[in-house]
Amino acid sequence: MALTDIAPVSRTRLAWEVGIVLALSIGQSALYSVLSLIRSLTREAPLAEQTTALNPVRADAAIWDAIYRTFNVFFDLCLVALVIYLLWEPGRNALLRIGLDFRRFGRDTAIAIALLSAIGIPGLGLYAGSRLMGLTLEVQASDVDAAWWTIPLLMLSAARAGLLEEVILNGYLITRLRQLAWSPWQILLAVALLRGAYHLYQGPAMAIGNVVMGLAFGWLFLRTGRVMPLVVAHTLLDVVAFVGYPLAAPYLP
Repeated sequence: MALTDIAPVSRTRLAWEVGIVLALSIGQSALYSVLSLIRSLTREAPLAEQTTALNPVRADAAIWDAIYRTFNVFFDLCLVALVIYLLWEPGRNALLRIGLDFRRFGRDTAIAIALLSAIGIPGLGLYAGSRLMGLTLEVQASDVDAAWWTIPLLMLSAARAGLLEEVILNGYLITRLRQLAWSPWQILLAVALLRGAYHLYQGPAMAIGNVVMGLAFGWLFLRTGRVMPLVVAHTLLDVVAFVGYPLAAPYLP
């Protein structure tokens, strides 16, 4: 049976499933991000004078902050487990279906490093330029000196973000939209715009940058059917943002 030969009832069920998954995960983040940008734009201070945090402190005491962050990572990974479960079919391994495996880890890592260079360096330039133009909030660095476990937790958070966003956006959503007979360009635009939407809290310029990233990542998944290089690339990007940037921030102009 072709992907487009799905009964209308099945398509309706898939559409409801996609809506529920997005409402519980990235779609929810996108809505709150839009509201956050609206709040920022309605404040008296311009965007350039406002701040946002990538990994805000969850509790005053370092140990309780670590506990809350650990549970936050755990429950986000439960969402990843949920979409993998939904993609699993009798006789069809969902991990292999979306390429979330280690069969080609060397090649996947090489692709990820290439993506890191192609997207990470221009991303830093975009952030710096948009800050000068007043189109982006100041991103506050995490306090890497809070406790000995802070850096490992930040790296764990980076892996969480890579898995959550790439598995749901590309592995799950693209697979489902293909089953719903969306065209490749419709899929690419939808996934890229959704990625940009949940980054609006940083400002419109960074959201546009993430739309471009979404187009590149979505195109690569459509071409290769493998989400692993995207997960690795995203994790590396966030390790640089969560750990590398705070360490380098005191020495930057």
